Amino acid sequence: MQILYNIVAILLVILLIPYFIVRTIREKGFLKRMIQSFGFLPEHALDKVAGKNCIWIHASSVGEIVATSPIIKEFRREFPDTPILVSVVTNTGYTMANRIIKDADSIIYFPLDLPWLPERFIKKIRPRVFLPVETELWPNFLKATRKYNIPVMMVNGRISDKSVKRYKYMFSILSDMIGTVRKFAMQSEIDASYIIRLGADENLVTVTGNTKFDQTYTNVDEKERNNMLKELCLDKAKGIFLAGSTHKGEEEAVLEAYSELKKQHPNVKLLIAPRSILRKDEIASICHKHGFKTNFRTVLKEKPSYEQDVVILDTIGELGKVYSVGDVIYVGGSLIKHGGHNILEPAAHGKAIIVGPNMFNFKDTHVLFSKRDACITVKNSKELTEAVLELFNCPEKRHQMERETLQIIEDNRGASRRSAVILHELLDEYEKVNPVQVRSTEKIENLQTYLYKLVHDKNKKSIPAKLFLGVLYSFSLIYRSLVNFQLNLYKWGIAKQVKLNCFVISIGNITVGGTGKTPTAKLLARYIRDLGYKVAILNRGYRAKWKGEVGIVSDGNQIFMSADQAGDEAYLLARSLPDIPVLIGTDRTITGKYAVDNFNVDVVILDDGYQHWQLKRDLNILLVDAINIFGNGHMLPRGTLREPLNHLNRADVCLLTKVDQASKSACKEIRDTLAKYNDHALVVESTHKPLGFVEIGNLFSRKPNEILSVDMMKGHKVIAMSAIGNPASFEQTLNDIGAVITESLRFPDHHDYTEEEIRDVMHQAEEQGAEAIIITDKDAVKIPETLLCKKRPIPIYIISIEVTFIDETQVLFEYLKEKLPRLKG
Repeated sequence: MQILYNIVAILLVILLIPYFIVRTIREKGFLKRMIQSFGFLPEHALDKVAGKNCIWIHASSVGEIVATSPIIKEFRREFPDTPILVSVVTNTGYTMANRIIKDADSIIYFPLDLPWLPERFIKKIRPRVFLPVETELWPNFLKATRKYNIPVMMVNGRISDKSVKRYKYMFSILSDMIGTVRKFAMQSEIDASYIIRLGADENLVTVTGNTKFDQTYTNVDEKERNNMLKELCLDKAKGIFLAGSTHKGEEEAVLEAYSELKKQHPNVKLLIAPRSILRKDEIASICHKHGFKTNFRTVLKEKPSYEQDVVILDTIGELGKVYSVGDVIYVGGSLIKHGGHNILEPAAHGKAIIVGPNMFNFKDTHVLFSKRDACITVKNSKELTEAVLELFNCPEKRHQMERETLQIIEDNRGASRRSAVILHELLDEYEKVNPVQVRSTEKIENLQTYLYKLVHDKNKKSIPAKLFLGVLYSFSLIYRSLVNFQLNLYKWGIAKQVKLNCFVISIGNITVGGTGKTPTAKLLARYIRDLGYKVAILNRGYRAKWKGEVGIVSDGNQIFMSADQAGDEAYLLARSLPDIPVLIGTDRTITGKYAVDNFNVDVVILDDGYQHWQLKRDLNILLVDAINIFGNGHMLPRGTLREPLNHLNRADVCLLTKVDQASKSACKEIRDTLAKYNDHALVVESTHKPLGFVEIGNLFSRKPNEILSVDMMKGHKVIAMSAIGNPASFEQTLNDIGAVITESLRFPDHHDYTEEEIRDVMHQAEEQGAEAIIITDKDAVKIPETLLCKKRPIPIYIISIEVTFIDETQVLFEYLKEKLPRLKG
């Protein structure tokens, strides 16, 4: 269906070329619009928004811009440091946006929805969120937002009867578009029911009201209104009948009503504001046929005259304020089957309003005003004449309508504020699960990175990719069976567990990738040491060059191995805990016995030991990453689960990590899953709190480390470089403290950096104008020592992270105290 849509879109553009040429000749500014719509923007049009995490709001034409104006004011209040981009489709919309929206950082024409254009725009701008106003949904554009993981929220959503019928014929394209939108902020209950009927999840739909009730750009004080009357040469009139947004076929009815009105009120003037100013000469001709003298707004401004009966408004974007001069307002597009126009602009000035029967495009607003007698609906020309005469002849009725109109406006304000709050909640929720997108580059593509992308990619996959995933899934079933079989061997007593002569604590997880095991091991080791126990840490020595049964990285007094020899995690533990022995070896029963026999330890901590079943442990602490909930739910190699979820039952303590970067729903899902498989574990939440920065040269000097303030990077351009299991969390941490990430360079987990790679990163940083390179402590131990002694053109800072428990610090520590054996003597 998408292919068919693209073929039709391309053919339509080709067929419309003659029409485009005619409009270019006739319409000022149309050529500029088309050039931008085909992707050729002015040189500096996107300087303030591209790559700066902007909020992108798209409004088609004048009506949507009017609705957008108050929303943007609220967004600026809610997100004062976030750039705002506004896009439009029509020339009138572009002119109006530049006139009334002062808080936008950039205003552009929206790209045509051709196969290649939207993705080009999205890739260049990389917005934080995209917000279509009313029903501005475009298949190729929304497809590009899905590809680049840009959340979409519909604001001031409105669905007409005609749109409901038209959208149904889009079939799979409709479901893709609706499925892309993460929140629908609709104008009314009717609009909400329509969008649900089209396939929106009712849990994602909310009614905020119409933001046009909040518009203030049309506000006019008495002085401005008097000046406007003088410019229109209406200041001497004894009443003004105003017909706004009229269409072909309506002016005759308006002029017939005016003819009768003028018989009773000779000094009343008529002001006609056609929907299309290209019809101004046609309307002037119709007025002359009815015997009325006419003049244009643009002419009167230069050459004032009071001879005319009818003034024709031939300007763009002025009607909203001009409504303030009318006494009785007819809103056009409603006597014909167009569907009417929005009555909120004249209502904002407290005017008595008349409309025709065809208000289906604004059904909810029309019903609201009609129920409260703030709007008169007429069926034809005769009834229009009667209504106009009644309102001019009975000022009391007119004034009652005016008061009711203003009260309705006052009662319904606040939609823009509600939209801003909902957007903030959406982004908080979304960015915890999907960290803020920064430009990231996989510096080394290998099988590991390819598989990780493949199994986690949520986009539609090609047939070969699906077949490959099917193969991986079959292997994951075999792996699951082997894991269950191995564990059952221990449960049945066939395989024997070894018991050490000390207290054994295991810290681990059931997924591949970083969950924060190393910082948690450091925190607990320090706490247990401070209680007076002798502690040792047993690490498996992943990717260590040292081979053997027992490797002593540190004896609690001296470090004996380098990062290459010990592996980055073990070396980092030894550096961070200088008075605690750190041992490596694949068989923790052997390294554990060595620690007991040679260091007389009371407690050993198994770093990443949840799957090391052969060693009997006294306490199992399971870590669950709150921003990567149980991987993708599949076992290795189809997914990242090391064990099935029912193996959660072995945990005594479940520690949820990085909850500050996760959504509330994610934490609830973890707790619900834990409750399903484990009814006894203590559940504790923790965060990874940034403490500050250490320049890498200082880290490896003999002097005490100087920790620089965490605020020092706020507003500064940096490159993030990491070789860790979850680089997105690291990037989110930098983003949260205010650093501006020009690019994130991602290396495979546990990667050993070379001098050439680090020089290449420094060169990239210089080219991008970055002021620093930020790495993790795990990366720091893998930087070649030869570079540490040399002068660096760009400083390299290590971000220092500390695990902190949320509200339950004492609970976990008291639990540990109870479980630990009593100290000897």
